[in-house]
Amino acid sequence: MELFDICDEQGNPTGDTVERSEAHAKGICHRTAHIWIAKQENGRYKVLLQKRSMDKDSFPGRYDTSSAGHIQAGDEPMESALRELGEELGINAQNEDLDFAGTFRIQYEKEFHGKMFRDNEVAFVFVYQKQVDIADLTIQKEELDGVCWFDLEDTYEACKNHDQKFCVPIGGLETVRKYLKERIR
Repeated sequence: MELFDICDEQGNPTGDTVERSEAHAKGICHRTAHIWIAKQENGRYKVLLQKRSMDKDSFPGRYDTSSAGHIQAGDEPMESALRELGEELGINAQNEDLDFAGTFRIQYEKEFHGKMFRDNEVAFVFVYQKQVDIADLTIQKEELDGVCWFDLEDTYEACKNHDQKFCVPIGGLETVRKYLKERIR
């Protein structure tokens, strides 16, 4: 059984917990960690996106954030981010390898596999900019079908135009774009 901390709209735990299935059935606010793997190439940023497994309960087969996952009850955003990177991609990062870029809200309801999925979360965004070679990654097959580099700005435009190839949260893209632009100055 997966338990999440119920949180307020800023991502602060309230002291109560909820099971994953109930959180998504009722749209109860909880926290997630989103990690964006980014690199500069020819003056532009590229981001590594994962292709979600066809077995996922939401957005199967679509490209999403480099690595992301729910923050378990009692855990902190950084420890969850490090765990997700390790589990999904085999990257053994340390705290100093991740830069906190901000938070954003995700709220939607949509039907998947014949049942309603209500998401209501505060996402904590981290950026990882160490060199990553796709061939060296250990992909978690239950979660994703693979990874691919995409141009950040092209991906942002595609997502704004609702390109069904992607399910990247626009708030996550906006958070990482703002963070990376500030780093260039």
